[in-house]
Amino acid sequence: MKAMKKIILSSLFAMSVLFPAFSQVKYEQQIVLPKIEVAGFAEMEIVPDEIYFSISLREYFEDEKSQKDKVVISTLEKQLLKAIADAGLPKEALSISGLGGYQNYTDKKKKPATFLESKQYELKVSSADKLDGILSKVESRGVQYANVARVDHSKREEYKKQVKIDALKAAKVKAEYLVASLDQKLGKVMEIKELDENLYFPQPVFAKANMRTFAQAESADAVVESDVQYQKIKISYRMQAAFEIK
Repeated sequence: MKAMKKIILSSLFAMSVLFPAFSQVKYEQQIVLPKIEVAGFAEMEIVPDEIYFSISLREYFEDEKSQKDKVVISTLEKQLLKAIADAGLPKEALSISGLGGYQNYTDKKKKPATFLESKQYELKVSSADKLDGILSKVESRGVQYANVARVDHSKREEYKKQVKIDALKAAKVKAEYLVASLDQKLGKVMEIKELDENLYFPQPVFAKANMRTFAQAESADAVVESDVQYQKIKISYRMQAAFEIK
């Protein structure tokens, strides 16, 4: 019995020694370090260097009244491809985006309607200046429309990274002067969060509808200037960072 009492007393003593030490470790883990959390904002505006035009070509008759001498879509496409090559653009700048057609009605009593094929393309250029020069070499009656589909920039991802970095630097600067106002110093970074992303891709503002009035053009050389004004692409980020206060 005495031996068992000694063992029990020894165990209780050991627990009483370890418990304060364990409590001290747990207490130290719960200590919250003083910190500051701030958000930084950065924005960049860039001029688009990739402009994507939507172009539609359609078949037509040289003699509309009699529906004779049809200009087929392959002829118009060859003219477009040659104009693109003459402008110094690669063949890959043009891609097919759609196919279609329409019924051409003249006099239903004398002659049934004729189906005329149409074909849609997307043309990628670095500026709008090249478009009129290209389309002036395609039969104007065969050009249904040419509009801007979208704009972009070839280095957009690089600019996005830079804006994020600038936003994070702005957060650090804000944290530094706020902490300094309390006679403290900024310590190491504890946490970084990306709060939001805003990418604004504006569409061009047209001073003249559909770039040119192709249907009213007297010849393929009758080119009306596009007079397109482009707004800049806007990239913005908001970053949050937490810093230790020394």
